[in-house]
Amino acid sequence: MVKKELERCSWCGNDPLYVAYHDQEWGVPEFADDALYERLVLEGMQAGLSWLTILRKRAHMRERFHGFDPRKLARVGTDEIADWLQDPGIIRHRGKLAAMVANAQAMAEMAAGLGEFVWSFVDGKPQQNHRRTLDDVPAETVVSKAMAKALKQAGFRFVGPTTCYAFMQSAGLVNDHVLSCHAYELCQRAGA
Repeated sequence: MVKKELERCSWCGNDPLYVAYHDQEWGVPEFADDALYERLVLEGMQAGLSWLTILRKRAHMRERFHGFDPRKLARVGTDEIADWLQDPGIIRHRGKLAAMVANAQAMAEMAAGLGEFVWSFVDGKPQQNHRRTLDDVPAETVVSKAMAKALKQAGFRFVGPTTCYAFMQSAGLVNDHVLSCHAYELCQRAGA
């Protein structure tokens, strides 16, 4: 008997790392502050690069970046950033690394947690989109523009509207799996 392959969003291709990310993480609603911080950092790191590059370096970055713990990263100084810049296992972009530290510091200054802050843009409930093709998925939205503006006002960096929309998709604030994708209904139920 031939096993039928699950239908997926075409962007994930067939790389096992990409498929696992698509099936188990992308679009699943995330509410925990630290996990949301990691997602926001990774989306900022991805700017100008392929997502697969980020996934391949993620475990090493997690190790080098104190488990993406914002409390620890808020205390990182220029010497540690200089050390990171020598490590080919991470994204070696001074601006992105400095933004990661600045964002941890900005997060520490927030009155509410990051989760409460970002989820307020969708009234605490994932937006359920009904996209038929990837061409129907926008790069940014009115909501991602508002989130980017508010995050920048709070001191965050590398958080433009496109990065914020990718973050919203990743963290499940929006369900942008295409309708034919097996994960569409899973993420829809997770957000109910």
